[in-house]
Amino acid sequence: MAQSAFPGFPQEGITFFRGLARHNNREWFLPRKAVFEEQVKAPMRALVTAVNRALARFAPAHVAEPEKAIYRFYRDTRFSPDKTPYKDHIAATFARRGLGRHDGAGYYCAVSHKEVAIAGGVYMPTPETLAAMRRHIAARHRDFRRILAARPLRNLFGEIQGEQLARVPKGYCSSDPAADLLRFKQLYFYAQLPPEIAVTPALLDEILKRFRAVTPFVDFLNEPLIAQRKKAAEREMYF
Repeated sequence: MAQSAFPGFPQEGITFFRGLARHNNREWFLPRKAVFEEQVKAPMRALVTAVNRALARFAPAHVAEPEKAIYRFYRDTRFSPDKTPYKDHIAATFARRGLGRHDGAGYYCAVSHKEVAIAGGVYMPTPETLAAMRRHIAARHRDFRRILAARPLRNLFGEIQGEQLARVPKGYCSSDPAADLLRFKQLYFYAQLPPEIAVTPALLDEILKRFRAVTPFVDFLNEPLIAQRKKAAEREMYF
């Protein structure tokens, strides 16, 4: 079974992050780059591969090549007051094929010495993506509320999260039956687990059961985007 295929991160990988938290600079990192590659990045590739095997069964459109799924470890500091060069975690995202990281809903997991983070949904939608999702929610708010109320989703994640507008967005009225949902600028479920789980085989199980629970939510948010892509492709066939 896929769950037995990933034993967890080596303890050396978690120890690496503890040291990085105290010494986030090139002088500390460069002599330990091999430790990062062998004890952090290589296990993350193995984890992504194991997750992919499961996604192929319940979310095949989200299977992602490890090198594309894993986020860069080096921070872009050009426009940030925080000039530390390295991230304090390693993370991967499983975007829907054909949509991209910020053009649709997907799955996310991250590991550090502080926590294991697992999420599903859309975190940085483009304005066009968010507008399409809002139209879809407004038209099918009852279906969406049923998905949000599902017991496995609530038990494993809690409430839906994301920044919200103070008022309903332009084009909608405050009396809209979906008004409370339309105010969201981000729509995602997020869970934090103790970091100790990262070094055990249970890590893969915990990720997969949450990914399965959030799948109807992810699929719902992507429905209008897939429909748009399909219509665009059909128009191209005739023009």
